Amino acid sequence: MERIPMTGTGFKALEDELKHRQAVERPRIILAIQEARAHGDLSENAEYSSAKEAQSHNEGRITELESIISRAEIIDVTKLTGKTVKFGATVKLVDEDTEEEKTYQIVGDLEADVRSGRVSISSPIARALIGKTIGDSVEVNAPGGGKSYEVVEVAFR
Repeated sequence: MERIPMTGTGFKALEDELKHRQAVERPRIILAIQEARAHGDLSENAEYSSAKEAQSHNEGRITELESIISRAEIIDVTKLTGKTVKFGATVKLVDEDTEEEKTYQIVGDLEADVRSGRVSISSPIARALIGKTIGDSVEVNAPGGGKSYEVVEVAFR
């Protein structure tokens, strides 16, 4: 089984989603199915079909989450040190063209959220940053075109 690297925060978010789906969504959907059954003929009952579809989706996601959690390799970022960019690092970059600062944390694929500054370890920018240190220039080939950044800070928090 392939291990899935992730931060403690990402692992907790998956656990929270799993608990919510099992403790809140599952009973809500079961109740909706029971109510829809009470309406009579199931062959022409849109509420019943909708509730069964929601149940299928929810149970599929529960199975997926259980699989991910069982294969998770939790990396405690706060125990990492060094000046080299690696998984879990929070990296401050300066765009060499516009002088705009950007900060990204390199995280597992399942916890990436660019809007929150968390980029996947397999993303073009993370792959370009791995192994770099403060002062290094990085050329990133992204879908929107090439960009040059300078690494100005590497932290583990």
